[in-house]
Amino acid sequence: MLVLDANILIRAVLGKRVRAILEQYAATVQFFAPDVAYADAREHLPLILSRRGIDGAAGLAVLEALGALVTSVEADLYAPLELIARRRMRLRDEEDWPILAAALALGCPIWTEDTDFFGTGIGTWTTDRIDLFFAEIEEGKGKGPNTR
Repeated sequence: MLVLDANILIRAVLGKRVRAILEQYAATVQFFAPDVAYADAREHLPLILSRRGIDGAAGLAVLEALGALVTSVEADLYAPLELIARRRMRLRDEEDWPILAAALALGCPIWTEDTDFFGTGIGTWTTDRIDLFFAEIEEGKGKGPNTR
């Protein structure tokens, strides 16, 4: 299992690599993103797509299609961990607490490009290193590398 940050959802819309990784491993790894990560992606994508000369509606359609690969996690799952997550995110981007809280609730690492999650007590993977996570799964180590 992996919790995805909004920046990974955005990368899945904008490029091929992240979406290809999601498609490749969807049968063996459960991907999750808090509902607010999807909301953040919906908020930021139109401007990013416009700057790249890409039709916003088409990009948002790709984001919605990701729902088949990345399950949206509702606040009632992670909200009970808000205080703990905010405390761990203090002095960082505390508004990202739902990502951390979802990872805590699900007991799994975070896939992000945001260094604010480093040192929060949850495993954090970036796209340039995510292949190591999947390699351990393929080697038969169950849920992947140690997440705590």
